[in-house]
Formats: sequence, C-alpha cells, structure tokens
Amino acid sequence: MRDLVVACVVFGLLPFVLKRPFIGILLTAWLGYLNPHRLCYGFMLTMPVVQIVALVTMAAMLLNKDVKRMIWSRETIVLAIFIVWMGITTMLAFHPEPAWEQYVKVIKIQILTFMALLMLTSKIRIDALVWVIVLSLGFFGVKGGIFTIINGGAYRVQGPIGTFIAGNNELALALVMTIPLMRYLQLQSTDARIRLGLTASMFLTAVAAIGSQSRGALVALSITALLFWLKSRKKLGAGLLIIAASVAIVYLMPESWYERMSTINTYEEDQSARGRINAWWAAWHLANHEFFGGGFEVWRPLMFSMYAPEPNDVRAPHSIYFQVLGEHGWIGFILFMLLIGLTWAKCGSLIRMAKKRPDIIWARDLGAMVQVSLLGYMAAGAFLGLANFDYFYHLVTIVVAAHYFVTTSKPVPVEAGSNASPKLSLGTLWAHLRRI
Repeated sequence: MRDLVVACVVFGLLPFVLKRPFIGILLTAWLGYLNPHRLCYGFMLTMPVVQIVALVTMAAMLLNKDVKRMIWSRETIVLAIFIVWMGITTMLAFHPEPAWEQYVKVIKIQILTFMALLMLTSKIRIDALVWVIVLSLGFFGVKGGIFTIINGGAYRVQGPIGTFIAGNNELALALVMTIPLMRYLQLQSTDARIRLGLTASMFLTAVAAIGSQSRGALVALSITALLFWLKSRKKLGAGLLIIAASVAIVYLMPESWYERMSTINTYEEDQSARGRINAWWAAWHLANHEFFGGGFEVWRPLMFSMYAPEPNDVRAPHSIYFQVLGEHGWIGFILFMLLIGLTWAKCGSLIRMAKKRPDIIWARDLGAMVQVSLLGYMAAGAFLGLANFDYFYHLVTIVVAAHYFVTTSKPVPVEAGSNASPKLSLGTLWAHLRRI
C-alpha cells in the first residue's frame, strides 16, 4: 500500500513537472531528503525515482519558457572549480574504478544543485525549497523526538536505510542543520498555527538529535545554541525554546546516554575515536605526499599501510575536513573551505543589506539562520564524512539566489510599524503554490 501511495504521488506529479519545471526541483528535493521510496517495502524501494524525476525536470526546463538564469557568483565559480578538481583527482585516484563510481554520484548531486539554482528566481521559490527541506527532514525530527520521549531515550534515532542520513550520526547532523531553517520559516509566518507547529517541531527535532545518541550532535547543538539565540529576532522566544529543550534533554535521557557522552572527554580511551584520529593522520600525510590526494574511495588498506600511524586500523575518516583533504589534497581542501567561507560571508551581506532596506527583512532572517545551519554542519561535520551531502550545496544555492534576488530588486516603501516581509499563512498558501 505504501508503495502505491508513493508511486501515485511521484508519477502523478510528473505531468505538472512538464508544465512547471520548478515542481520537479521541489520533487527531487523531497525525494532526496525524505526518501519516501526508501521507506517502502516493494517495487518502489529499488526504483530510480530521483533519476526519473530529474530527467523529466531537465526535459521540462529545456522545453518550457519559464524564466531561468545562472548566477555566476564567487560561490558558484568556486563550486564549479571544485567539481572539476574532483574530476582530476578521480582520474589519478589510487582506486580508479570505485573512485569513478563515487564521482558519478557526486556529479548527479551537483547537476541537481545547479538545476535548482537555475530555477530559484523569486522569494516564493526560495521559500518553497526551504519548506520542502524542512518538512522532509522535520518528519524525522518530529517522529524521532516523539520516539525519544516515549522510550525515555533508551534507543537511538536513525534515518532510512540506504540514504545519506541512514546512521544516527548522519541524521543528527541533518536535524541540527534543519532547526535554524524552521526558525526562519517561523519568523516569516503570520499564522499562529504555523508558528506553533514550527515551535513544537524545533523542540522535538532538538530532542531527536540528542536521541540519536550522537556525540557530534551534542557538540553541534551546544555550539549552535548561542549563535541561534544571537542571530534570532525575538530573542525571548528563541531563549525560551533553548531552555525548554535543554531541560527536557537533561531530565529525559537515561544514564547510558550520559556515560556515552562522557567519552568526549576521554577520547584517548575510546577505540572509535582513536580510529578516527588514525585516519586523520593518514589523510594529513597523504595530502602532504600526494598533490592530488588519493581520490574517492581511498580509505583502504593500501593507503593506511603507506600513511597511517596504525596501518592495520583501516576506517573512514568521519570528518568532512579530513575526507576532502585525503581524497582531493590541499587544493581540494582549500576550495571546499573557501566555498564554506564565501557562503558565510554572503549570508553576512544579506544581513547588512537588510539593515538598510526594511522591505527585505526576510533576507536578514534567512542569512542569519543559514549561518547557524552552516555552523551546525561545520561542527557536526568535524566527526562525519558528509562532504558530499547535498544539503550543504542546497544551502549555498539558496543563499546565492537570495542575494541575487535582493540586489536586483527595487526597494519597496514600507509603512511605519508594518512588517516589510511578505508573510505566509494558511489562507495564502494556495495562492503561493499557484505562483510557483
């Protein structure tokens, strides 16, 4: 039954994609983050639905006269160079065949990223993509939060098998990144029901992230909480939410969770932590000896026998930084970090522009909350190998598109005391959908 429902939704929307290609962008994002086909048990489980929707969307973009434009900003140029550089390191990889397989997956992700950028031509479309991301990952946040509360934190919260967020650590990173986007949408809403729903979702998502029992999630939430409060308008509400989530976590989680979290301070005695550090040293030595790095799928016995302090302890680096460093060398690492830094700076530019233009206060909220999301990615990503996670690249495109839209739009006069940003309510939702 579940397979039929998902099939009806996906294939039932394809005719609309042909008429409005942006619906295909939203549909691929929904499939990429919620992974409804991976929650099925029959024919939809193995069907390449993302590829099917992507191909239909490409065809629609070519045939449709809908407005499309590529934004060649500093961020997109650096991303394009990074993609090319990954192709070069793949050609020179230690293990060419599996490296090419991984590079093809990365190219597919980046094609969808640039397709989204082409179609993000208005604030309504930017918000629509944010909503799809929030609703998709928020499903796991709300479900996981309720699961954690009911079971007293005794079991780990995990994502759907066979996806980027399958593991507890990976799902936790995605949830930490999503809470700030929930806050952005909450600030944009005038409907009390939407605001209340998003408040509850933020609370439950934070509980779910902790319920994953990921030590990286605890570190990331602790680091982002202060920035979340500092960057939020209406700081009282944000502060109360942080306090409520903190109190709930303290009283909810069992003793076993505290014992696991305490190993953060005794990582020298933790076998998993020692293994990661061994892989980090291997990546460091590899990058210093191989200008092009080792390419994708380099984390195998051959590389560890050459560069690791403990040659027999073979495992993935579990860090976005050392993952890129080992696979693509120092040039790849610099490009990756430059992309993060430029995106952060562009968020700051949105914030500064909004101070002079009350009509784009929404851009201030977006830039501020994306910065919090990026901090969550950088903090939790220090312990996870998710350098190719499409979530990060979607954030880049959202910020680039928002900045372009703001800089090319004319200021709109705002009456004193009025709210300058177009708001979302349940009553206007259908009108917004029709304009997409």
